[in-house]
Amino acid sequence: MSTENQRNGSVFRVDKFVVPAAARDEIIGKVFMTHELLRQQEGFVQDFLLEQVSGPGEFNIVTMVEWESQAAVDKVVPIVKAAHERIAFSAQETIARLGVKADIANYQRVPEL
Repeated sequence: MSTENQRNGSVFRVDKFVVPAAARDEIIGKVFMTHELLRQQEGFVQDFLLEQVSGPGEFNIVTMVEWESQAAVDKVVPIVKAAHERIAFSAQETIARLGVKADIANYQRVPEL
């Protein structure tokens, strides 16, 4: 692993989804909406929205957001929650309604040995 451009305290939010074809456009639209908000927050570093194009993997949509620190993540959680409440959007309800399977977690880099 190269240490160039690595941030020691970065936290990566990785959301992996199994999205039925009929739900793709709605899910991607909600991801774009949320990521627009995330990009404006203090501590945001970068983000990716990935769609599987080959291979046997189960998850066909993956998002990744890099934050400067856990403190940045902690600050953004209530901001996103409030924004979603203002527009009556519930990620959990949307996922259930559309039959999407989600695997969501935060990650940090493995230190080099």
